[in-house]
Amino acid sequence: MEFKDIATVAGKGGLFKVIKPAKTGVILESLDEKKARLITGFQQKVSVLSEISIYTTGQEDSVPLEDVMRKIKEEFDDDPGVDKNSDPEELKSFLAHILPDYDRERVYVSDIKKLVNWYLIIHKQAPELLTAAPQEAEADKEP
Repeated sequence: MEFKDIATVAGKGGLFKVIKPAKTGVILESLDEKKARLITGFQQKVSVLSEISIYTTGQEDSVPLEDVMRKIKEEFDDDPGVDKNSDPEELKSFLAHILPDYDRERVYVSDIKKLVNWYLIIHKQAPELLTAAPQEAEADKEP
């Protein structure tokens, strides 16, 4: 599994594995113990994690979500020390530690809560994603 195989659906909690496209949307399976299946329609907003990034104020306009999650893994492993119920200032400090130049005006506390929640889900259900090297880096190394 890769970050391009995991999606989030607006209005639905948690993360979903992309199973396959359907005539009217996409077939998804929840990344939890229930493994519930869901067929999304065209009216539902589905975002693939590989296309999500976090706004920054540095040279780059944003940093891909998977890079941020790998940094969290390197720093904190299985216990980031915060969760979606943590104090807003604590969540902001957490992200500032991981990504010092994150854009404090465009990244909201609700975004940080999602990041932490998604990290914990991926760490539990697909930990190999957090240690695997990005494919682009591997492709650059080959002659």
